[in-house]
Amino acid sequence: MNATDWNQASPIAPDELPATITRYLTAHQARDLDAAVALLTPDAAVTDEGRTHQGPEQIRAWLSRSTGEYTYTTALTAAAKTDDQHYDAVHHLEGDFPGGTADLHFRFTLRNGLIARLVIEP
Repeated sequence: MNATDWNQASPIAPDELPATITRYLTAHQARDLDAAVALLTPDAAVTDEGRTHQGPEQIRAWLSRSTGEYTYTTALTAAAKTDDQHYDAVHHLEGDFPGGTADLHFRFTLRNGLIARLVIEP
């Protein structure tokens, strides 16, 4: 897989994100594991906090742990598009996690209308 040059991303309005991404983000925030996992390719990978979770079972386990660890609110503050397969959704989080606030990039790679890769990073 080629690396994506996120510096080449062009800003877009958050409502211009593909429906797959919007549905995933909604499911993620609602802690709806079934809906979130249904939007992934069978070989999907998610990287969060430096750890990669491969495939639906590992990703479901990660979602279950990550959504219950802290209480927080999240707001989609920006979005960008590199090409038709690569999108960045920037979220501002506030909650009871260390530091209390964070701005995180949810960097998506789509394949055949589903999420093949998600990298969450500052």
